[in-house]
Amino acid sequence: MISSQAKRDFLSIRWHEISPEEVAPRLQSSLEGLTSADSRERLEQFGFNELVEQGKRSPFLMFLDQFKDFMILILIGAAFVAGIIGEPSDSIAIAVIVILNAVLGFVQEYRAEKAMAALKKMAAPSTSVLRDGNVEIIGSEFLVPGDLVLLEAGNVVPADVRLTESFNLKADESALTGESVPVEKTIETIKGKHLSLGERKNMVYKGTQITYGRGRGHVVATGMATELGKIAAMLQTRDDSKTPLQKRLASFGQKLAYAVLAICLIVFIAGLFRGEPPLLMLLTAISLAVAAIPEALPAVITISLALGARKLVRKNALIRKLPAVETLGSVTYICTDKTGTLTMNKMTVEEIYIEGRMISSREMPAADPDVPWESGYPVKGVEVFLAALCLSNDARLDGSGTMLGDPTETALLALAMEKGFTKDKLDKLFPRLSEIPFDSERKLMTTFHSWGSDRVISFTKGAVEEILRRCDAAMGVDEKQALDEHAVLSLSEAIAAKGMRALGFGMRVWEGMPEHIAPGDVENGLVFLGFVGMVDPPRPEARGAVSMCISAGIRPVMITGDHPVTAREVARRTGIIEDDEDGVITGHELEEMPFKDFEARVESIGVYARVAPEQKLKIVEMLQSKGHFVAMTGDGVNDAPALKRADIGVAMGRTGTDVAKEASHMILLDDNFVTIVNTIREGRRIFDNIRKFIKYTMTSNSGEIWTIFLAPFLGLPVPLLPIHILWINLVTDGVPGLALAAEPAEKDIMKRPPRHPAESIFAHGLGAHIIWVGLLMGAVSIVTQAAFIHSDQGRWQTMVFTVLCLSQMGNLLAIRSEKESFFRQGPLSNKPMLLAIMLTFGLQMAVIYIPFLNPIFKTQPLSAFDLLLAIVLSSFVFLAAEIEKMIRRRTL
Repeated sequence: MISSQAKRDFLSIRWHEISPEEVAPRLQSSLEGLTSADSRERLEQFGFNELVEQGKRSPFLMFLDQFKDFMILILIGAAFVAGIIGEPSDSIAIAVIVILNAVLGFVQEYRAEKAMAALKKMAAPSTSVLRDGNVEIIGSEFLVPGDLVLLEAGNVVPADVRLTESFNLKADESALTGESVPVEKTIETIKGKHLSLGERKNMVYKGTQITYGRGRGHVVATGMATELGKIAAMLQTRDDSKTPLQKRLASFGQKLAYAVLAICLIVFIAGLFRGEPPLLMLLTAISLAVAAIPEALPAVITISLALGARKLVRKNALIRKLPAVETLGSVTYICTDKTGTLTMNKMTVEEIYIEGRMISSREMPAADPDVPWESGYPVKGVEVFLAALCLSNDARLDGSGTMLGDPTETALLALAMEKGFTKDKLDKLFPRLSEIPFDSERKLMTTFHSWGSDRVISFTKGAVEEILRRCDAAMGVDEKQALDEHAVLSLSEAIAAKGMRALGFGMRVWEGMPEHIAPGDVENGLVFLGFVGMVDPPRPEARGAVSMCISAGIRPVMITGDHPVTAREVARRTGIIEDDEDGVITGHELEEMPFKDFEARVESIGVYARVAPEQKLKIVEMLQSKGHFVAMTGDGVNDAPALKRADIGVAMGRTGTDVAKEASHMILLDDNFVTIVNTIREGRRIFDNIRKFIKYTMTSNSGEIWTIFLAPFLGLPVPLLPIHILWINLVTDGVPGLALAAEPAEKDIMKRPPRHPAESIFAHGLGAHIIWVGLLMGAVSIVTQAAFIHSDQGRWQTMVFTVLCLSQMGNLLAIRSEKESFFRQGPLSNKPMLLAIMLTFGLQMAVIYIPFLNPIFKTQPLSAFDLLLAIVLSSFVFLAAEIEKMIRRRTL
């Protein structure tokens, strides 16, 4: 049994810095693996090689947690009170709203718990291991540190392993590191304290996949001690932070509860002093309390978010956690990946050096597809250059015309085809005879092709400097010419400085197939054909989207694993940084930077290059500590903690792993930066509409409260009966309020800064509007009461009842926009609202003019004059709100 100190050492050793010969002794193992007895002892010490879930809540407790919100508790109380006073319809309506809200919240939270399940799916079910000198196949959960595992193509790596043998071994680590191509592995010692996982090429990690070759190595970490296990531990930290809207509504609910209790107490006492019956005043006070609570608010919020989420799916954004829709409106930073998000994710040839000059790919002349190749050298240098792009190329077209192969080679083939050549035709004219594959040491590959009856032509492509070293001449327009190696090299370096990849081409004609196909023998005496500059270009719409972000007060930041020169160029072309701005930092610089320095610089950095996915979490937390709301994109397993920690985690739908998607709040179905900007716009619209509903419903409730509160002090009887209050509350808060969810976005929605997360829901004049418009509603209602008080009670109460109801409809029309006039918007710009107002008006007319409803609602039919007068009086509220907007337009 190993000692406790040795066990601790296993976890702290940087295994990539240990030589292959030292690995087994440091693990107290051997080249024949562990013995069965050792493996049993270590299994007891280290535990099973599996991911462990911690503190998981039961679904029942998750469901109960949905009822802890203060606003929900108020609604439950309101439902209870409504039941006591004999209004079961209100009780049932409120109960349905509360339960629906809880179910939706539970479903969202339950789905969020699936990230661990997605991680577990990455585990290998079994593995080949050497024990007691014999190869055994065991369940991967029984692996222990020190085990010698055997790996081959197709295997899922079962634990973190330090390689000791490697025969052309390659591993797909994209899920863990974000590296898009398989990584060639080595057994050599690699020094470096702060190397990213992708740079530790003598290690393979749990959950990654072997794609080529074979090898063996010793297990150095299992279970939760693996890199995958560390991610699992970070994912299991519960994030109980609330969204900006949830925080605002909690504060709003508390203030509302205290205000309602105080007002109802005053109304009750004032009525008693005036001599009203105690039971009537008790019922009135309770009805007022129920009416003052905006019970439709949770439903409006849930429906607004759900409709917003549905709309965003059509815009290629899938919302996984419903509150995220609203949170988008508060985002101040977007930390975005480069490849595929800001760029096309498609290598493209942009610049070409050919026939002694630099041209853009657009300027390159088309080739003659019917070149008489058999006559000797092609007439033009451009034609042999394009032939090289086609022939020294393993990319191909499938049956549907889609290009398959390495991104670099598909870019070369696309250019050749665009200029008139087809690969199939050239392959028949110049059949490939042999090739020397690319390797990372010489940085070249060469293909040999039959030319005519007896000749052979070879094409060599690779690093420009390596091609130039092997060339004796250059191809001109139609013949060979002297090669100016220094000038060509300077041009290729200028291309590289623009963030492009330069790839050179050379050729040689042979009288027959060379006897010895070895690089040293055949990759010399070449004719230089030219080189291409390739780049993954920015999406055409990316610059406009970045500009829109900046005008909306949102800072876009690029985070990429790519080279800093490439990252800077894409950031410059998309407008993330200015031409002369030096806001670029590498992952290595970030690792070495002291905390205080990073804290001081974080808001001035526009590009993070060569960043390991695990460093994204550090960037998110630092920006959040400065008070920012951060949206973060990611696709790999290592991105999952940062996605979960971000205020909005955005997973890539096309390239993202299941783990990243489960940890995110939102999935981009098209991996496009523009889609993020569109979702932010939608998030702002949704919050605006929720805020408009609060403005509308609280103004309406305020009008009811002022009407009942002020009447006794003016010597008037209580103007409304409990059933009037509850009816107004039912018909005006519900359907008309819900119609606000369909309100289009304000025209300046992306020209204003994000809302501050700590901003009150009553900011920007909302609180003042609720008070003064509510007071105006109350005043109009009381004036109506005073004017008709000498008629019979049924008539004057019906007038007050109708004026108050229609005043609220007028207010609804006016608050559709913060600034724009209703007459400029037009009634048809929100058809659901128009229908809702017509429905409300129809229902109000029904309780006035349908005879059997009169005794239920204590109403009596109004004359045509009285109804017209009620409409005129109620229009004062609409006109006053329109005047308020006109003043705002002129002063802001």
